[in-house]
Amino acid sequence: MSPSHISTTPTSAIAVDYRRPSAPDGHRLWEIASDSKVLDVNSSYAYVLWCNDFAATSIVAEIDSRPIGFVTGYRRPEDPTVLMVWQVAVDHDARGRGVAAGMLHRLFDRCAHDDGVVALHTTISPDNQASRRLFASVAAARGLQFRREKFFAAELFPDSHESEDLYRLEPSATSPSD
Repeated sequence: MSPSHISTTPTSAIAVDYRRPSAPDGHRLWEIASDSKVLDVNSSYAYVLWCNDFAATSIVAEIDSRPIGFVTGYRRPEDPTVLMVWQVAVDHDARGRGVAAGMLHRLFDRCAHDDGVVALHTTISPDNQASRRLFASVAAARGLQFRREKFFAAELFPDSHESEDLYRLEPSATSPSD
Protein backbone atom coordinates (compact mmCIF):
# COMPACT_ATOMS: atom_id res chain seq x y z
CA MET A 1 0.00 0.00 0.00
CA SER A 2 1.44 3.38 -0.90
CA PRO A 3 1.77 6.19 1.65
CA SER A 4 -0.94 8.15 -0.16
CA HIS A 5 -3.42 5.41 0.79
CA ILE A 6 -2.46 5.32 4.45
CA SER A 7 -3.74 7.77 7.02
CA THR A 8 -0.92 8.94 9.26
CA THR A 9 -2.37 12.34 10.03
CA PRO A 10 -0.46 13.82 12.95
CA THR A 11 -2.25 15.45 15.87
CA SER A 12 -0.53 18.73 15.06
CA ALA A 13 1.02 19.31 11.68
CA ILE A 14 4.80 19.47 11.40
CA ALA A 15 6.86 19.38 8.23
CA VAL A 16 8.88 16.17 8.40
CA ASP A 17 11.26 14.88 5.76
CA TYR A 18 12.14 11.19 5.58
CA ARG A 19 15.36 9.78 4.13
CA ARG A 20 17.95 7.03 4.32
CA PRO A 21 20.52 7.50 7.05
CA SER A 22 24.26 7.84 6.39
CA ALA A 23 27.24 7.31 8.69
CA PRO A 24 27.33 10.94 9.94
CA ASP A 25 23.76 10.44 11.28
CA GLY A 26 24.99 7.80 13.73
CA HIS A 27 25.99 10.38 16.31
CA ARG A 28 22.52 11.94 16.36
CA LEU A 29 20.74 8.57 16.37
CA TRP A 30 22.78 7.56 19.41
CA GLU A 31 21.69 10.82 21.12
CA ILE A 32 18.03 10.21 20.32
CA ALA A 33 18.25 6.64 21.62
CA SER A 34 20.05 7.79 24.78
CA ASP A 35 17.56 10.60 25.40
CA SER A 36 14.60 8.23 25.00
CA LYS A 37 15.26 6.70 28.43
CA VAL A 38 13.45 3.55 27.26
CA LEU A 39 15.56 2.02 24.48
CA ASP A 40 18.46 -0.33 25.02
CA VAL A 41 21.20 2.06 23.95
CA ASN A 42 23.93 0.57 21.81
CA SER A 43 27.44 1.97 21.48
CA SER A 44 27.86 5.10 19.38
CA TYR A 45 29.94 2.96 17.01
CA ALA A 46 26.96 0.63 16.50
CA TYR A 47 24.76 3.54 15.34
CA VAL A 48 27.41 4.86 12.95
CA LEU A 49 27.93 1.35 11.57
CA TRP A 50 24.17 0.74 11.31
CA CYS A 51 23.68 4.00 9.38
CA ASN A 52 26.42 2.94 6.99
CA ASP A 53 25.77 -0.79 6.52
CA PHE A 54 21.98 -0.96 6.97
CA ALA A 55 20.91 2.36 5.44
CA ALA A 56 18.71 0.59 2.87
CA THR A 57 16.60 -0.91 5.66
CA SER A 58 16.56 2.09 8.00
CA ILE A 59 15.08 5.58 7.90
CA VAL A 60 15.57 8.98 9.49
CA ALA A 61 12.90 11.62 10.08
CA GLU A 62 14.12 15.19 10.16
CA ILE A 63 12.84 18.70 10.62
CA ASP A 64 14.90 21.55 9.19
CA SER A 65 17.69 19.09 8.29
CA ARG A 66 17.99 17.86 11.91
CA PRO A 67 17.18 14.20 12.64
CA ILE A 68 14.32 13.93 15.14
CA GLY A 69 13.58 10.23 14.78
CA PHE A 70 14.79 6.98 13.30
CA VAL A 71 13.92 3.37 12.58
CA THR A 72 16.69 0.82 12.25
CA GLY A 73 16.01 -2.50 10.60
CA TYR A 74 17.39 -5.33 8.52
CA ARG A 75 16.09 -8.06 6.24
CA ARG A 76 15.90 -11.37 8.10
CA PRO A 77 18.61 -13.72 6.82
CA GLU A 78 16.30 -16.75 6.85
CA ASP A 79 13.56 -14.85 4.99
CA PRO A 80 14.62 -11.68 3.14
CA THR A 81 10.97 -10.81 2.43
CA VAL A 82 10.71 -9.83 6.11
CA LEU A 83 11.93 -6.49 7.45
CA MET A 84 13.00 -6.88 11.09
CA VAL A 85 12.67 -3.57 12.93
CA TRP A 86 15.41 -3.19 15.56
CA GLN A 87 14.68 0.21 17.09
CA VAL A 88 12.18 3.04 16.69
CA ALA A 89 12.80 6.37 18.41
CA VAL A 90 11.45 9.90 18.17
CA ASP A 91 12.66 13.01 20.01
CA HIS A 92 10.47 13.87 22.97
CA ASP A 93 9.24 17.15 21.41
CA ALA A 94 8.06 15.40 18.23
CA ARG A 95 6.24 12.47 19.86
CA GLY A 96 2.53 12.05 19.37
CA ARG A 97 2.59 13.66 15.93
CA GLY A 98 2.62 10.57 13.72
CA VAL A 99 6.39 10.59 13.09
CA ALA A 100 7.01 6.99 14.20
CA ALA A 101 4.12 5.64 12.11
CA GLY A 102 5.21 7.80 9.17
CA MET A 103 8.72 6.35 9.32
CA LEU A 104 7.44 2.77 9.52
CA HIS A 105 5.08 3.22 6.56
CA ARG A 106 7.70 4.90 4.39
CA LEU A 107 10.37 2.37 5.27
CA PHE A 108 8.00 -0.54 4.60
CA ASP A 109 7.04 0.97 1.23
CA ARG A 110 10.67 1.54 0.24
CA CYS A 111 11.73 -1.98 1.21
CA ALA A 112 8.69 -3.51 -0.50
CA HIS A 113 9.48 -1.62 -3.69
CA ASP A 114 13.27 -2.11 -3.64
CA ASP A 115 13.62 -5.56 -2.08
CA GLY A 116 10.27 -7.36 -2.24
CA VAL A 117 9.60 -7.10 1.50
CA VAL A 118 6.04 -8.23 2.32
CA ALA A 119 6.09 -8.44 6.13
CA LEU A 120 7.48 -6.60 9.11
CA HIS A 121 8.65 -8.17 12.39
CA THR A 122 9.77 -6.56 15.62
CA THR A 123 10.34 -7.52 19.22
CA ILE A 124 8.61 -5.73 22.07
CA SER A 125 9.00 -6.23 25.80
CA PRO A 126 5.78 -6.89 27.76
CA ASP A 127 5.82 -3.48 29.47
CA ASN A 128 6.00 -1.45 26.24
CA GLN A 129 2.35 -0.69 25.50
CA ALA A 130 3.20 2.32 23.32
CA SER A 131 5.17 0.16 20.88
CA ARG A 132 2.41 -2.43 20.72
CA ARG A 133 -0.13 0.31 19.91
CA LEU A 134 2.19 1.80 17.25
CA PHE A 135 2.76 -1.51 15.44
CA ALA A 136 -0.91 -2.54 15.79
CA SER A 137 -1.95 0.75 14.15
CA VAL A 138 0.54 0.27 11.31
CA ALA A 139 -0.74 -3.28 10.76
CA ALA A 140 -4.37 -2.12 10.73
CA ALA A 141 -3.63 0.76 8.31
CA ARG A 142 -1.90 -1.65 5.93
CA GLY A 143 -4.46 -4.46 6.25
CA LEU A 144 -1.90 -6.81 7.79
CA GLN A 145 -2.36 -9.45 10.47
CA PHE A 146 -0.81 -8.51 13.80
CA ARG A 147 0.32 -11.56 15.75
CA ARG A 148 2.44 -12.06 18.86
CA GLU A 149 4.52 -15.07 19.77
CA LYS A 150 6.99 -15.83 22.53
CA PHE A 151 10.55 -15.19 21.35
CA PHE A 152 13.37 -14.50 23.82
CA ALA A 153 12.81 -15.44 27.47
CA ALA A 154 14.27 -13.12 30.11
CA GLU A 155 16.58 -15.95 31.22
CA LEU A 156 18.53 -15.61 27.96
CA PHE A 157 19.81 -12.18 28.95
CA PRO A 158 22.75 -11.79 31.35
CA ASP A 159 21.26 -8.64 32.90
CA SER A 160 17.79 -7.69 34.13
CA HIS A 161 16.38 -7.42 30.59
CA GLU A 162 12.75 -8.38 30.22
CA SER A 163 11.57 -11.05 27.82
CA GLU A 164 11.02 -9.98 24.20
CA ASP A 165 7.99 -11.13 22.26
CA LEU A 166 8.04 -11.28 18.47
CA TYR A 167 5.31 -9.28 16.74
CA ARG A 168 4.56 -10.18 13.15
CA LEU A 169 2.83 -7.80 10.73
CA GLU A 170 2.05 -10.02 7.76
CA PRO A 171 -0.42 -10.43 4.93
CA SER A 172 -3.37 -12.66 5.72
CA ALA A 173 -3.03 -16.18 4.48
CA THR A 174 -5.58 -16.55 1.72
CA SER A 175 -7.30 -19.83 1.18
CA PRO A 176 -7.58 -21.18 -2.35
CA SER A 177 -10.94 -20.42 -3.95
CA ASP A 178 -13.25 -23.32 -4.59
